[in-house]
Amino acid sequence: MLALVGAVAILSLLAAVLSNRVSPLAALILVPVAAALVVGAGADVPGHILDGIGKIAPVAGMFVFAILFFGVMTDAGVLAPLVGLTLRLVGRKPARITVGTAALALLIHLDGSGAVCFLVTIPALRPLYDELGMDRRILACTASMAAGVNFLPWTGPTLRAAAALKVPVHDLFAPMFPVQLVGLAFVFAASWWLGRREERRLAAGIPLPPAAGETAKTNVSSEGSHMTSGGTARPRLLWLNAGLTILVIALMVTGAAEPVIVFMVGTALALTINYPNAAQQRIRIESHSKAALLMASVLLAAGAFTGIMNGTGMIAAMAHAVADHVPLGVGQHLPAIVGTLAMPMSMMFDPDSFYFGILPILANLAEGFGLEGRAVAQAALLGQMTTGFPVSPLTPATFLVAGLSGIELSAHQRFSFLWLYAASLVMLVAALLFGVIAL
Repeated sequence: MLALVGAVAILSLLAAVLSNRVSPLAALILVPVAAALVVGAGADVPGHILDGIGKIAPVAGMFVFAILFFGVMTDAGVLAPLVGLTLRLVGRKPARITVGTAALALLIHLDGSGAVCFLVTIPALRPLYDELGMDRRILACTASMAAGVNFLPWTGPTLRAAAALKVPVHDLFAPMFPVQLVGLAFVFAASWWLGRREERRLAAGIPLPPAAGETAKTNVSSEGSHMTSGGTARPRLLWLNAGLTILVIALMVTGAAEPVIVFMVGTALALTINYPNAAQQRIRIESHSKAALLMASVLLAAGAFTGIMNGTGMIAAMAHAVADHVPLGVGQHLPAIVGTLAMPMSMMFDPDSFYFGILPILANLAEGFGLEGRAVAQAALLGQMTTGFPVSPLTPATFLVAGLSGIELSAHQRFSFLWLYAASLVMLVAALLFGVIAL
């Protein structure tokens, strides 16, 4: 009963968001509440929501102040030289720009944090996409592909998989390195092709589709003024602002302080340094408050969703139901099947539920057929919250990508899902050819 209701709840959420019939905020709150009422856990809903919000609050706070920090820095003109440098390196050819986007996201994601990757990559390159009239969905997609394929020994999915099966991280990751290289080759090839397609669209004068164009126009008009307004730019403080930005990013990458604290202090310093007048500070905050409020509200709603789904036991019930209903006839092919389904399963299971709930059961099942449980974990890493995390409604990063890119969540998911899934399947084929996973 719990597993069935949980599955219906997640499918309903995805259908509501992708169809644009209900806003993500409303769907994330109403769907799990309805599911909890169906399973008779209505009385426990407030407690589950508070638990979920408590876990997501630091992340929501980080995103709010990150938006304010990078917004103020953009107003002050600190990103203008970076955009200019990028233009000089890649020119004005969209194919080079998309490849550059993937390369920048790959480098920033070396710290293993998807949030840091998107917080740095997207605000830096979005003005360039807007200036050339490029589709922001491509910005979101190329950054997502680079971050998703770049699973590392210190990233969350790899650490969870190693901990769940009690195997050394090196033993889990080392055989996957050639597979990852193939995935990265696909990412750059796909990014180049998306850029070439965008070149042809721009040359032909074809307008952006409504899913990307309407949102982009709304945001360009407001943010473009911040980039070019002489009243907000602070060219004399460029080096001081650049140093502050590098310091904030460095503190996040090294983990020297909690990200929410880093961005809170960074935002306060940025406002004080660039706009010492209280009225100016209020105007700068108000200019970015819409995006910050929208992001915070959606993230808190996502916390309510995961709080209810985990608190009522629906996620755990789905995990066991999936494992219990694996047909015996497919046991020999279990790693390949897991690799095929890993990325789509990111849409239904958060990383903890999958790696600590489903993975040990599947690994034991595989060992019963004479296979190594490690092979199941390696297959899962090809998509489960790796290539799948930038589009999953169960991770804050998905909302961050869409929000920073200035596109609707449904537009991002519809555009990026197949590309991310393709990257996962390409790596699966490589793992089969290299003998990492047996068919």
